[in-house]
Amino acid sequence: MREAVTVQVGGFANYVGSHFWNFQDELLGLADDPDADEVFKSAALDMDVLYRAGETHQISSMSGNVARSVSKPHGRNLFLQSLVEEGQNPSTSNGGSNSKRSVEDKDLIECLENGVDFWTDYSKVQYHPQSLYELCGSWTDFDKFDNYGSAQEVVSDWSQMEEMNERLRFFVEECDHIQGIQFIVDDSGGFSSVAAQFLENIADDYTNTPVLLYCVRDPVTLGSSRNQRETITRALHNAVSFSKLSSFCNLMVPIGPPSLSRSYMSPYLYVQDEKPFHSSAICAAAMHSVSIPFRLQRMGPTTDLRHSSGNLDVGELMHILSDQGRQNMVTALDVAMPAPSLADRDVMGNIEMKLHSLTPEISDGDEDPYSVESLVVHGALDRGGQRTSISQVKDSVCSVYEGRETKPKFSHLSVSLCPLPIPLPFPSIFRGNIGRHGEILNDHSDGSQPKGSLNIESIPMAARLRSSNAILPFIERRSGSLQKHGVARGAIGSLILRDWGFGKEEVEDMGEHLSKLLRPFHPEMELTSDSD
Repeated sequence: MREAVTVQVGGFANYVGSHFWNFQDELLGLADDPDADEVFKSAALDMDVLYRAGETHQISSMSGNVARSVSKPHGRNLFLQSLVEEGQNPSTSNGGSNSKRSVEDKDLIECLENGVDFWTDYSKVQYHPQSLYELCGSWTDFDKFDNYGSAQEVVSDWSQMEEMNERLRFFVEECDHIQGIQFIVDDSGGFSSVAAQFLENIADDYTNTPVLLYCVRDPVTLGSSRNQRETITRALHNAVSFSKLSSFCNLMVPIGPPSLSRSYMSPYLYVQDEKPFHSSAICAAAMHSVSIPFRLQRMGPTTDLRHSSGNLDVGELMHILSDQGRQNMVTALDVAMPAPSLADRDVMGNIEMKLHSLTPEISDGDEDPYSVESLVVHGALDRGGQRTSISQVKDSVCSVYEGRETKPKFSHLSVSLCPLPIPLPFPSIFRGNIGRHGEILNDHSDGSQPKGSLNIESIPMAARLRSSNAILPFIERRSGSLQKHGVARGAIGSLILRDWGFGKEEVEDMGEHLSKLLRPFHPEMELTSDSD
């Protein structure tokens, strides 16, 4: 077994993670459900790579009197109450009247759409006790926990960081052979500083373990600043956070478009940007797709190529994206949700046109002949709504790459028949032109209510990680911000950085690191550095 361990740090990261783990839980349930689509039972996905299933012992199953003393918690919503009832009465979880169940599900969905205040409000997964850790002090004046320097007190608390390290060590030691660590961090505020310290410890303790880092942001956090100081503080936070986090990972994927409601996906998805419940679902779906190659069957004498192709482990993915082409370790994430149907040689080009970047501040300019890409397509359909074979998808992709005027230096394709399942807690974000299995319909009503898990069982997905010059503006903006506001003589931001605990030499080191990230795109910078 080659497992991957996943770490989440920060509020929006937990929103994303809650959806991500709901997908994994749903796939496990569908694999054991006799009434589920056969594709979920023969998908050739090894769920043990990411997901540790266990047994929960309910208090209600114990004999004798039980006394409990608890403080008043945040009240459970209708969805969470239903999970508790199913846990106490497992025989009724799949039984009862269909009409009654339908009414109940509608109520649950309405409750989720109107009442999600925390990431726990829609989590249907029972977490291992070792996997949850609350930082002491991070809930005090939480609105002020909004920049890199605000977490210095938390980061300097040795006992808390050591406890986090021990929690991670517990899961790493349970792995037969760890293939890598997926790290999801909300880097919009103080949790970025916490994550950087945690990542530095991981780099020291697990030197040869690849780290794939997703930096996620809620679209609402990208609003306009109120004054000049806030503008400078935010620019410095972005620069410092990016410099620190990228120093302790092998591959970095920034995620956080300013708006999903106005993206290319708007003809198919009804996303309300102000709801992290919505935007995090898109991020989680893309991450799920990217992780598909990590759990595909590895090639061997008994490999069944009818169900999957193109497995990779975390380290192999990083080698493809960061060690070839421009040798750039900051990549863009693109997603097609749902992926359009595959019907002929030209349709895969349609998928490429439908791929929408979840990475902000990238360039939409000419294609890069030095780019490298990793594309994942799973659950693809033809125009009739039938699932296409692995060979059909591969042929379609090959025809597109052959027809490109500018071809990437290297590209990798992973394919699986297994679509993305849509569990009950998933938000109702699909428009009326999406069918039960994610097919794009021609006959639909634009004014129809958004669809959710009552109407959509699964959707085909395409996701791509690409290392190219498209990411250059993202890096340049952060490098320029640090130079302008923090390094230049008389810079106003130097006082802010000093308040955050950074001395002059450390600020200069961060600036040099950002310059190093720019060099793959500007070879002349390397020559200048050598001559100096």
